[in-house]
Amino acid sequence: MTKGLSHYLRQAWKKPDIKTLRERIIKWRKGNTIVKVDKPLRLDRAHALGYKAKKGFVIVRIRIKRGGRKRKKPVKGRKIKNLTNKKIVKMSYKWVAEQRVQRKFFNLEVLNSYNIGKDGKYYFYEVILMDPHRAEIKNNKKTKWVTKSKNKNRALRGLTSAGKKSRGLRKKSPTNKNRPSVRAGKRRGK
Repeated sequence: MTKGLSHYLRQAWKKPDIKTLRERIIKWRKGNTIVKVDKPLRLDRAHALGYKAKKGFVIVRIRIKRGGRKRKKPVKGRKIKNLTNKKIVKMSYKWVAEQRVQRKFFNLEVLNSYNIGKDGKYYFYEVILMDPHRAEIKNNKKTKWVTKSKNKNRALRGLTSAGKKSRGLRKKSPTNKNRPSVRAGKRRGK
């Protein structure tokens, strides 16, 4: 059985060429935080997450700063919130990246995202967006779900894959108190 292009691309990304990746990251660091790109860097990953090379699909590269969760020691005052050393963020970096892209491109909907690299200071992601107003998206059976009003601002409401993972919705057991949401679980008193 012959293997296709996606297989070899996936194998190449398991151990990427460090020199090439380093050169790219240096270039990305100097550029803007959010950049619209022509083609996805990881074509196999993009196709697996629903990207199609046609009108209505947009790829955006975003840079997210790593760390920054440790608080400075207070000089004055002894409030309890000041004495906590670490701020616990429940959102993953990927979800934060998707939200920032959603706010920048508010007329598009976030489909999914994947990481393309990291260095000591930043994470780099590519986010796949769809334009729900284009005829190519509206008339296609597989993509017209995004035009419904219940799919507006998916990333901001935690409906993307990264959002659902951060909200703890990957487990589907009946005892999961995160479903349908943490607040709803508390209201039910389980």
